[in-house]
Amino acid sequence: MEYRKCGTTYVVRLDVEDEIVESLQRLCEDEKIDLAQVSGIGALKQAEIGVFDTTTKQYHSNTYTGVYEIGNLTGNISTMNGVPYFHLHITIGNINHHECYSGHLNKGVVGATAELFVNVIDGKIDREFSPEVGLNIIRFVDEN
Repeated sequence: MEYRKCGTTYVVRLDVEDEIVESLQRLCEDEKIDLAQVSGIGALKQAEIGVFDTTTKQYHSNTYTGVYEIGNLTGNISTMNGVPYFHLHITIGNINHHECYSGHLNKGVVGATAELFVNVIDGKIDREFSPEVGLNIIRFVDEN
């Protein structure tokens, strides 16, 4: 991973074998990022993608291995219990152009390169588990 700060945005280049979530974790720790918006494109050789079932309140994850293009990667970074929390969604398509997969990105291993833009936002948003929803939802923090 290499990155440069341009204004309030970090431009991140990931290389073969870099893992997206681990790389974002390292960036947030190194640069003290608590709140940001993430977008990206690139190519993956492996992706673990989850979909949340609102009826059972459980995630169902699948791992896809092969040649995949990232059609879209978007999400946000906040904190939960004082550590970075990533809420990332991804859409990937295969080399045959007839299969796409989408959902919550749990893991993404780069197959060629990936380009991420991490736009830092001034402020702090935390997360807390909601038993009613079954997810870690945004909790607004009083900064006074």
